[in-house]
Amino acid sequence: MNRHSILFLLPRFSGGGAERVVLNLLSELHSNGHSVGIVIFDKSGPLLSTVLDSIPIYNLNTITLKRSIVPLIKKIHQLNPKVIFTTLGYINVTLLAIRWLLPRKIKIWTREANIPSISLPNNPRPRVMAILYRLLYARTDKLICTSIRMKEEFILDFSVSKDKIEILPNIVDVETIQLSALPIRRFDNGGVCYVASGRLTFQKGFDRLLYWFSELKNKKATLTILGDGDLKYELIDKVKLLNLQYQVKFLGFCDNPWQWYAGADVFLLSSRWEGMPNSVLEALVFGTPVIATEESGGIKEIVSNNIAVAYNSKQFINLMKKSNIKSQNARLNSLLPEAYKKENVMFIFEEWLNEVK
Repeated sequence: MNRHSILFLLPRFSGGGAERVVLNLLSELHSNGHSVGIVIFDKSGPLLSTVLDSIPIYNLNTITLKRSIVPLIKKIHQLNPKVIFTTLGYINVTLLAIRWLLPRKIKIWTREANIPSISLPNNPRPRVMAILYRLLYARTDKLICTSIRMKEEFILDFSVSKDKIEILPNIVDVETIQLSALPIRRFDNGGVCYVASGRLTFQKGFDRLLYWFSELKNKKATLTILGDGDLKYELIDKVKLLNLQYQVKFLGFCDNPWQWYAGADVFLLSSRWEGMPNSVLEALVFGTPVIATEESGGIKEIVSNNIAVAYNSKQFINLMKKSNIKSQNARLNSLLPEAYKKENVMFIFEEWLNEVK
């Protein structure tokens, strides 16, 4: 077996944004001839079907992080990759804590998925995680951030050397998702069609989005929510309580969200914290304007006249009220900045890999 240039690490093939970033990078590197592999704690999840059969998947079949540590160490010694890439905070700190047990020449690249100052206070163990970040993130060989704000926080708040920090835009395959979006789909009652996407968790803020949507007092407006999660039935109850049954539709996890992004008039991002949301970038591919909360990570750093950032609930509602039905001509007119396009992101990433001895 050839030594992998890079070995990716995920708990499972969940449908979150961080997982999509990893799998996009994995697929593109494989297509470009790099030797890649992925270690999984549990070979399940909706994104498993997106992984090519020719990409090696190493299933530890351990389910939890605690049960995975020893098998992971053994697997890393067996495979001995040049680089290990991980992107979820709790796995990042664990891998950095055990790196003294790993082969010395292996490089560890950690990608941060969320803005630490907002995400850590919402962690089940905020103080412990903050301490671990301060103690361990400085040990990484490369810390990959998605925004300038995130980079500055790691320098100022966690004492990570700026020489170790890189900013990598999320990868977006414009051509592929534009082709996948046809025919477009929309939940249309004759008014503005809003769409939102993400796991149905506290982080994504769908509970407050439903209240904001109810303030429109416009029975023709519709809201389509893509995604699944623990709060599904609680959110369905809120829809009934707010008498929005004929205006709000839950579609669950969607293999092709791009049809809905293209068909929508406005994309809504109600998150309480984020890093750099893939869904926003993909909505821009279809010329769909975005209304986002101020807490939504590095979204403010995207230079686009089609992103409106709301600093409070009232402003978010007012921006929604000012929304218009999108013209047919705008539906496949990409507004995505060049930096996020697949070829530009991969050029940066492959340059990093080529520097690894």
